[in-house]
Amino acid sequence: MKELSLHILDLVQNSIRAMATRVAISVTDSPSQDRVEIAIEDNGHGMDQDLLDRVREPFTTTRTTREMGLGIPLFQMAAEQTGGALSIESAPGQGTCVQATFVRSHVDTPPLGDMAETIVTLVQGAPETEFSYRYTGDDRAFVFDTEEIRAVLEDVPLNEPEVLSWIRDHLRELETA
Repeated sequence: MKELSLHILDLVQNSIRAMATRVAISVTDSPSQDRVEIAIEDNGHGMDQDLLDRVREPFTTTRTTREMGLGIPLFQMAAEQTGGALSIESAPGQGTCVQATFVRSHVDTPPLGDMAETIVTLVQGAPETEFSYRYTGDDRAFVFDTEEIRAVLEDVPLNEPEVLSWIRDHLRELETA
């Protein structure tokens, strides 16, 4: 994948399929430390030790509709190509946490990409799921949380076109502030 945001989209879709009701995405982009760190943590079904041992292998999946699972192996390969690493913690009934570190200055490190569009796509596809997105850079930081938006909007669904447009605009504003 050409952008880290697309890896994030793929992995969070795994969280949604694992029945997560809350997904936390954290991105730390630090030029001063020459690191990009990404963490995705969910409260989904989690993985037993057997699946956790195999999940880094290409084509490992729990889906019954197709026998393809490349998200984690590709994300791991992308991180390791830059001198970084990937770790996974998971337990049945306790969710999963995937963390990856990239060497920011490495020629093979993909750009972060369009995180605003990634978050909007996730909210649109799973409006009942709570998403938080924390971005930390050397010169700015922000947190976006659908739980806060849901509290203000009350009965208005998050996947209404006007709400999605506002979310996109708000995230773009936070990214450039």
